Amino acid sequence: MQALVLAGGEGTRLRPLTLSVPKPVMPLANRPFLTFMLEWLERHGVNEAILSCGFLSEAVERVLGERYGGIALRYVVEDEPLGTAGPVRHAAELGLVADRLLVLNGDVLTDFDLSAELAQHEAKGALATLALIAVPDTAGYGVVPTRDDLQVEAFLEKTAAPPTNRINAGAYVLEREVMERIPAGRAVSFEHEVFPQLVGHGLYGYLADGYWLDIGTPDRYLEATYDLLAERVESALPPRDETGSLVAEGSITSGARIGPMSVIGHHCSVGVGSTVERSVLHDDVRVGAGSTITGAVVAQGARLEDAVVVEEGAMVGAGASVSAGSRVERGARIDPGAVVSGGQPVGPA
Repeated sequence: MQALVLAGGEGTRLRPLTLSVPKPVMPLANRPFLTFMLEWLERHGVNEAILSCGFLSEAVERVLGERYGGIALRYVVEDEPLGTAGPVRHAAELGLVADRLLVLNGDVLTDFDLSAELAQHEAKGALATLALIAVPDTAGYGVVPTRDDLQVEAFLEKTAAPPTNRINAGAYVLEREVMERIPAGRAVSFEHEVFPQLVGHGLYGYLADGYWLDIGTPDRYLEATYDLLAERVESALPPRDETGSLVAEGSITSGARIGPMSVIGHHCSVGVGSTVERSVLHDDVRVGAGSTITGAVVAQGARLEDAVVVEEGAMVGAGASVSAGSRVERGARIDPGAVVSGGQPVGPA
C-alpha cells in the first residue's frame, strides 16, 4: 500500500519553532513529528510513502532519509504551494503513484483504524473515502454529514447549528479516477474543489474512532506532548519516569526538579534548584540554576542563565540566549538566535 503525506506547510502558527526546523521533523516527545505518522501507516500495511514537501524540504529528507522502519520514503518538492490536492496530481504526473492511494494531512497525530477505512472503501466500491472524526466542539471546523449508507451529503462551512459533529480528519483513500480529475499545474483544494464535485458520485465517509489531533498551534503541540506521555495515543515511546516525564539519555538534571509531564531532549543541562514542569526542552538546551520553566517550549541550543522564569505558553527559539534574572512572560515568542539581556521581561508577541 502506498501513501502520500502532505508535508509542505511552513508551520507559521508554530513560529518561532518552525523558523529553524520544518514542521514535519520538529521534535515531538524527542522524535521527529512525522515518525509517529509513519509508524501508524506501517501498522496498517503501508510500505511506501511519498512526502510532498516545500519549506526547508532538504532538511526533511536529511532527517528521515530513504527509509523509516519498513516504509520506503520518496520525496516530491513543491516549488510553489499546491494546496491539498495539487501535490497528488503532481506526484501522479511524475509517475510515482499507483491506482489507489492514501493521502494524509501531515499535521495530524492519530491512531484510528486506517485498515478499517481501507476495508470500507473496498466494500463500497468507492471512488474516494474520507475519514471523519467526531470532535467535541466544531466551532473551528467545517462539518461533513453523511447518509445512512455513509455517502457524503455535503461539505458545510462553520455553522451555528451543524447537523453533525464529524469533521474531515485529513485521511483519504483515492482511486486513480479522482487523481485524474485534479487540475494540473496550480494549487487545488480537495475540500473546496475536488470533493464537492464527487458528492453523490462515489464519495463516502468513514466514521473513525480513536485519538486525533491537529498539532498546528503551540497549545496543541503541548497537548499532543502531554497525550503521548500519558499514553492517550498509541505510540512506541520509551518508558517515562515516575512523574510521567521523558528525559533523553545524555542529559544532566541532577539537583533539578523535572516534571510532571515534561520532555527533556538529548544533551540538555538543567541547573541545580531549577524546575521544569509541563514543558519541552529540545536537544542541547542549557538552563542555569534556580530557573523555572512552566508550560513552555525551549528550542534546540537555547541558553537560559540563572534565575530565569519562562511562563505558560512561551516559546524560546533555537539558539536564543536569555540572561540571568529575565522573565519570559506568558505567551511570549523569542526568535531563533535572539539575545535577551539585562534581565528585562519579554512580553507576548
